[in-house]
Amino acid sequence: MSFRTPGLGDQTYLFTHEGKGVLVDPQRDIGRFLDAAAERDVDLRFVLETHLHNDYVSGGEQAALRTGAELVLPAAAAPAYKHTPAFHLEDIDGGAGLALRPIHTPGHTPEHTSYLVLIDGEPVALFSGGSLLVASAGRPDLLGPERARSLARLQHLSLRRLAGLPPGIALYPTHGEGSFCTATGAGRLTSTIGTERAGNPLLAVDDAEKFADALLAAPMPIPAFYRYMGPANTLGVPPMPPVRVPELDRPTGHVVDIRPRHVQARGMLPGSYGIELGDDFGSWAGWLLPHAEPITLVAEPGQDVGEAVTQLARIGIDTVRGVVRDLGETATQTYELLEPADFVKRLARRPGAQLLDVRMPSEREQIRLAGAVERFLPDLFAQGIPEELDPERPLLVVCASGRRAAIAAGLLAREGYRPIVLTGAGATELAAALREHAAA
Repeated sequence: MSFRTPGLGDQTYLFTHEGKGVLVDPQRDIGRFLDAAAERDVDLRFVLETHLHNDYVSGGEQAALRTGAELVLPAAAAPAYKHTPAFHLEDIDGGAGLALRPIHTPGHTPEHTSYLVLIDGEPVALFSGGSLLVASAGRPDLLGPERARSLARLQHLSLRRLAGLPPGIALYPTHGEGSFCTATGAGRLTSTIGTERAGNPLLAVDDAEKFADALLAAPMPIPAFYRYMGPANTLGVPPMPPVRVPELDRPTGHVVDIRPRHVQARGMLPGSYGIELGDDFGSWAGWLLPHAEPITLVAEPGQDVGEAVTQLARIGIDTVRGVVRDLGETATQTYELLEPADFVKRLARRPGAQLLDVRMPSEREQIRLAGAVERFLPDLFAQGIPEELDPERPLLVVCASGRRAAIAAGLLAREGYRPIVLTGAGATELAAALREHAAA
């Protein structure tokens, strides 16, 4: 069975054979995996890690400690805690006809290792981690631009090594759609070797240098918190913190408002970060806030704060001090939300209106908004507000859904701007609506 974590674009797997379990690439909140194993009366025999992850804190060590399972990592990873090193093509015997065959597949990281599952000597499944993905491959540039081309060449060799396996083998990658660890847009979550051999565009590139060019041509941004994940997974991390946090009368540290955007728009605490709770809450909070500094959450009565704490802990942020649920008269920072029709009217008819596009560069290349000032959301926080934007004039903000635009609005409002957010639609709908308005 698989466990999808949509906000990080990752999959964890629990493979069972004759009552014995193999857990692959678990995230830090291991309770969901161990509960599933217990419900099925599975004895967890192995915990496998394909690489030292850059996008989340691993739960591998803690899962092994809790269950007595054997923790297996690539031999070249050499983490600072007890484990069994996996060497290339040296089978690990699981008993009852089960064997795990490590295959060294460097490229996403230097130590990366995939695991071929054999039952009674027959290969049946491949856990490919961040090597061969569905219609894609793991990106090779997370360790810095200096090593990216060398790792891309290694990824070329690794993908061909895996593509040479029997076509009927099921493919189970860790990274998938929504992950910033993919070199190009990954599609479905699972596949087969034969399907990828026939349709993965990267396997059609024979030359290693051309392959590297393809992987490195238009790299996706790297979330700021990634730089902390590799070291944490090398040295080891403590168990998950409690997900219940104290109720506070007043906030301390960085204030993160997780309420729905329509509630935030009516009033936020000045200076707070407005990141409404959703699948990718933790990723945006980890990208935009200083790492691991004290945090107070602002939530509505009855809102699930535990989910926010869990998402933050998955990326190594254990510093939530508590939650405030009543801002009273202090909620003075506001912004405006508009549906598409009203947004277009405001942009087209109001003199001096400005448009800010906070999507990724790759998104903007597909659909450009004429006259928009362009700055990717994390760059807005890291580099500041573009100088050409005038705080005295209305500022309309757009992304692909309204989520990132609403996050930007909190920053803009606290800097004295009057942000107006397109909600309920994105840049595609806006571009079409503007064309219709111009033709009317």
